[in-house]
Amino acid sequence: MPDFPLATALAVGTVVLDGGLATQLEAQGHDLSSALWSARLLHDDPEAVVAAHAAFAAAGAQVATTASYQVSVEGLAAAGLDAAEARRLVVRSVHLAERGAPEAWVAGSVGPYGAALADGSEYTGDYADEIGVEGLRQWHRPRMEWLADAGADVLACETVPAAAEAEALLAEADMLGVPVWLSLTTVVDGDGVVRTRRGEPAREVFAMARDVDAVVAVGVNCTDPDGVLAAVGAATASGRPVVVYPNSGERWDAAARRWAGTAGISPAGALGWVDAGARLVGGCCRVGPADIAGLAATLAVDDQLS
Repeated sequence: MPDFPLATALAVGTVVLDGGLATQLEAQGHDLSSALWSARLLHDDPEAVVAAHAAFAAAGAQVATTASYQVSVEGLAAAGLDAAEARRLVVRSVHLAERGAPEAWVAGSVGPYGAALADGSEYTGDYADEIGVEGLRQWHRPRMEWLADAGADVLACETVPAAAEAEALLAEADMLGVPVWLSLTTVVDGDGVVRTRRGEPAREVFAMARDVDAVVAVGVNCTDPDGVLAAVGAATASGRPVVVYPNSGERWDAAARRWAGTAGISPAGALGWVDAGARLVGGCCRVGPADIAGLAATLAVDDQLS
C-alpha cells in the first residue's frame, strides 16, 4: 500500500478504484452462481481471488476491494461453515487483496444486509424498516471489526439501499474510528431527484456523514452511469470527497440471475464526474480490467492537463 492515507490522496487529486471483482472472477472461468457469490472462492480457490486483484492492479487500479461483500455468518452457516470460519475468510480477503495488489490501498468490502440474502433485496432495501437501525448495527458489526483488525486501509460500506442501513453503518464506523466510505445505490426519479432504492432523498442520507470523522468519502455504486452526475451533486451535501463506481449500464435480473441491457460506461463520461467533484472513480458490476485501464489512462491525461 502507499505510505500515506487514502484521505491524503483525495485531498490532492483523483484515485482510481478497481472494477467488478465478481466480473473478473467469472472472466477467469469461475462459476459464481451460488448464494455466496464471489465469497465462495475465498474458501475454495483463494489464488483465483489474488489473480483477479492483480488483473485490476495491472490495469491501473489504486484500490483493491476485498471479496468480502457477500460474507456473513448467516450465509456461511447455510453453507455449512461456522462463525470462526466466517472471520477467517474475512481476514483472508484482506490478505489476498494485499498479495494481488501490493501497491494499492485495500478497501474492505462491507456489503448490505440484502446481499447476504442473495435475493436482490440490496436493490430495494425492503428489509430496513423491519430490522431497524440497531438490528442492522449488530448485524454489520462483526465483519466491520474483522476487516479493520485484519488491516484494511478503509472500509467500503457499499451498495447501501436505505437510509436506516446508512445510519447503522455510519454509527458503527464512528464507534470503530477506522476510515470508511459510504456508497449508496440510487436511482433518479422523474423529477430529477436522486433517491435511495428505498425511496429516500439521497442528499439527506449523504448529509448524515457530515459530522462522522471516520468518513473519507460518500457517493454511489452499482447504479446506472446515466445517474452518476446527479448523484455527485447530491453527495456534496456531506461536505466530503465523492466516490463513484457505477455498473456497466446493464441491469441485474435477480429472478433470472443474469444481466440485461447494453453496457454504457465510458472513460470520457468519467471526466464529467471528476469535473463535478468525484475523487474516487472506478466501476462495479460488469466493469472489468480493460474498462479500468481506459479509465486510468483518461484520468491520468486529465491530471496532466489540469
